[in-house]
Formats: sequence, structure tokens, C-alpha cells
Amino acid sequence: MSDYIRLQRVEGVASRQAHADLPAGTYEREISKEGFFGPASFIYHRNPPTNWTNFEGSLQPHAYDLGALKFTDTSPWAAAAVLHNASVKIRFWSLSSDMASLARNADGDDLLFIHSGSGDLFCDYGRLAYTAGDYILIPRGTMWRLSCRSATSVLMIECTNGSYKLPDRGMLGPTALFDTAILDTPKIDAAFLAQQSDSTPWTVHVKKRDAVSTMTFPFNPLDAVGWHGDLTVARLNVKDIRPVVSARYHLPPSVHTTFLGQRFVVCTFTPRPFETDPGAIKVPFFHNNDDYDEVIFYHDGNFFSRDDIKPGMMTFHPAGFTHGPHPKALKNMLQQPKPATEEYAVMIDTRDPLDIGDAALTVERQDYVDSWKSK
Repeated sequence: MSDYIRLQRVEGVASRQAHADLPAGTYEREISKEGFFGPASFIYHRNPPTNWTNFEGSLQPHAYDLGALKFTDTSPWAAAAVLHNASVKIRFWSLSSDMASLARNADGDDLLFIHSGSGDLFCDYGRLAYTAGDYILIPRGTMWRLSCRSATSVLMIECTNGSYKLPDRGMLGPTALFDTAILDTPKIDAAFLAQQSDSTPWTVHVKKRDAVSTMTFPFNPLDAVGWHGDLTVARLNVKDIRPVVSARYHLPPSVHTTFLGQRFVVCTFTPRPFETDPGAIKVPFFHNNDDYDEVIFYHDGNFFSRDDIKPGMMTFHPAGFTHGPHPKALKNMLQQPKPATEEYAVMIDTRDPLDIGDAALTVERQDYVDSWKSK
């Protein structure tokens, strides 16, 4: 296979190191291939590349307040996809009571991110407690349900017709970001056995090609007494992720990759110290990211590069949209007032364009594109 054509050049006034030691009075913008992994160039502008006075057309960015979505059904399949393509479906759903039926996805793996609430997940493999900030990876074909101790809201990311994998950590070693020994798995414990019943009818809602079939049993089909193998449900909390950091260089968001899907990645932003080198930029750099759509779900904390964004909101930047920090954050490009970030967020980058679901349109913040204008 042929490699990219790479023409390494330097023209005019430029830094010798990307994301550091910018020429005085300039703003850096990265143009790159393959989401920061392919060939790249760094352009030094006299003005912020997002200082437009008007923006029209389909390339506009979007912001959604997912917490404003209304739900009356505890089934995850009743929650419409907010964003989707052939490889991934992103849903957001809430429940204040236990799921009334079991769910099973015959289309692909599911990744549940618990935005709020606590309780237990009961599944083919046993019981697994959950709380806010948990990722729960559910392999394709698994029967499961949530039993709530408190009202629960979930960001659900389906790897359609594919499987989730862990990223190659390369020279960092296999225990970087998190050691797989920290992943928790379900237990066939007393609570799991207690929920079994041979006399109480249960239904299972199975999703295949986005159509739901219903199976009714005269007993609870979560009646396993044991299992063995190397495929199971797994849990990872965001507080157990140890982000890779650099004191002298602002690392690209891809360094925070947590899970690999098929033609998309899931990354996690967690609190980390800011760069301390005087010449290093200390905010996300401007970039086009022309090969990937970018989605960020804001879970908790102070989102230092965004203005007027609150927990439970999601932003969507289509591939080709030039973006970077909002004006308030840009003022701290070279010096931050705090020693560390305070944010937890989930980023989903997709290699293929995403379609916007009807549900998202009902909770869209229409003025989001204007948030980059200089005030």
C-alpha cells in the first residue's frame, strides 16, 4: 500500500515545534490527516481562525442539552438515537425506576456511560453495581437490565456490527491509562441468585437491525448458576483512568483514547495538570480534523475550553469545521490561573459522517455557532 505524500517544508515565520513557542502574536491551526496520526501542517495566523462574524451552511457545529430529553419508557431501545451512522449509534436515556424488561442487542456491543445515578446491572454473567462515571461494556448478545437505587441517566454508545477493543498503548506499555486488572466484572452472588424466579414472567426486548422483537418467558431467564470463558461484561470508572500528560507539550485528544470501535474511537477527558513550560500552549489547539466527526459529551466539572456548556450537554463538530477554544479560554492560551483541569467528558470521533436524529433537534442550542465570536 502506498504511503502518504509527505513534503516537509518550513515557510515564513513559524515555530520549530508544534503546539509550543508560537511566533509572537500568532495563533496556530493544525491541518492533519487521520485525526492527528497522519501527515500534518501547522499554520500560524495573525487572528484566531474562529473569529467569524457570520456562519451559514451545513458545516455549522451543534450543541444539545440531552438532559432536557423526556422519557416514559425504561427500555433503552425506546430512546431514539441522537447521532448515528452505519458503525455507531449514540443514545441518551433516563430511568427513575427499574427496567421493566430485559434488553439484548443483536446488532453490536453496547457501551453504557453512567452520567448520573446508581444501582445494579443484572446480566447473563451475574450482578455488577454501577455509579456515576462508570463505563459498562456489554458484549453483543448479552441479556441485561438495570435496577436503580437512584434515578439514572445513561449515554449509550453502540458499536454496530462490531466489537469494542482496547487501544494499542505502544511505547507507553500495556498498563498505561489504566491496568486491565482494574476492570470489574459481574459476580454470581447472593443478590443475583435472589432475583431469580421460576414463577414470575419476564420479557426480553431483542434489537436486530433496529427492529425490536419481544420474547416472553414464564421465568426470569437470568437464571445462570455459573459460567467460564473470556467474554463478559466489564466496568471501568473514569476516576480509575490515569491520563497521559506532558509538561512541555499539549498532547492531542487521541492520547486519551479509552476504547476502539469499528471506524470510531471513544476517548475520556479526566482532570490533569496543565502544561508548565512557558512556551507550551495550554488550551486545545485550533484544528480542522477533516477526516473525523467529533462528538463530546460533558459529564462533570469545569469545561475549561468551552463557554456556557454544562453537564449533560453534547457538542457535535462535523469533519471540516475549524474549531478550538472559545474566546474566554483563548485568553489563557499561554498561562492558566489554575494548576489543573477540572473536567470529565466523553469524546467520540467517527471516521464516517454522523446523521442527526430527530430527538436531538428538539434540544439543540441554536446559537452555539456564535459562541466563538469575540465578545
